[in-house]
Amino acid sequence: MNTAELSVLAQQAGESAYRGQQIARWIYRRGARSISDMTDLSKPLRARLEEQHQVGRSRVAAQQRSRDGTVKFLLALTDEGGGMVQTVETVGLPYAHYLSCCVSTQVGCPVRCAFCATGASGYTRNLTAGEIVDQLLTVQDTATGNPPPLDRVSHVVFMGMGEPLMNYDATVQAVRLLNTEVGIGMRHLTVSTVGYVPGIRRLAQERMQITLAVSLHAPNDQLRQQLIPTMTRWSLDEILDACKAYFKSTGRRLTFEYCLLAGVNDGVRQARELGHRLRGLNCHVNLIPYNPVGKLGFGAPAILRVNAFREVLEQMGIVVTQRAQKGSDIDAACGQLRRRDAAERVGATSPS
Repeated sequence: MNTAELSVLAQQAGESAYRGQQIARWIYRRGARSISDMTDLSKPLRARLEEQHQVGRSRVAAQQRSRDGTVKFLLALTDEGGGMVQTVETVGLPYAHYLSCCVSTQVGCPVRCAFCATGASGYTRNLTAGEIVDQLLTVQDTATGNPPPLDRVSHVVFMGMGEPLMNYDATVQAVRLLNTEVGIGMRHLTVSTVGYVPGIRRLAQERMQITLAVSLHAPNDQLRQQLIPTMTRWSLDEILDACKAYFKSTGRRLTFEYCLLAGVNDGVRQARELGHRLRGLNCHVNLIPYNPVGKLGFGAPAILRVNAFREVLEQMGIVVTQRAQKGSDIDAACGQLRRRDAAERVGATSPS
């Protein structure tokens, strides 16, 4: 719920609309985990609210902290019923001048990229907007007390588990909550997609000043279909046409994510092909050296090949960034911690 909805809730409980503003501050600015935490509300009001409502925060099922300050959480959701508790990952990423949070949008992922730990774990369900925002609030809990500017999450990337644009309504609602309720600037919010064309075109019509990051991972349709076999419905040309429509509608420069896989898509020839495809677009390419995952069969590229790939693109006039390697000493790649936790739970319940 946003502040306006919480104000209506307060009025329905016989209180002034101002009480809704207080509740919103407790949830989004102060990280309250329960209604009983909201100590400037009267006890009778808290009791009435608790009869029908809950804050809905997740439980930290596992946590890892890297030497570089990266912190990764496995969060247990509040699913009802007797089935297995569902879990998702979120990561806090400290940089020199800001703290970023990487959030998930689905439990698992239906896309199943060949090199991704999340896809290998299957897909269960979409997250709600509240479950998405909760991930940032969890990272914020651990940041409080750090020296500025790392005491507050100021950037959010929708690059965790799942395909955000296949959970469109909750993703957009979460973006608006993060902006209006948590106070994160639209230009500090990035939504990543593997190239889900209907979602890109729909997002363009929102005209929000967020960054759109499109994961290409290949310079041609043949290779892309091998790496992302479930997304063969749209060609690269169709994806790029949708990206052009997004830029025309928002004026926001596009980001293209490219995960470099050793001996698969990291050659000079592929770099040239990618450069030709992107020439003329207002964009930059974010190169991501692969973080190897278990038995998926892909390896990290040699630094010389990464440098050569980057040099080719830059010589063709493409702006290139390279994602900083963070959390290399923990299960930093998306889906790794959840996958390991699931394996350990299976092992714990298997007969000896």
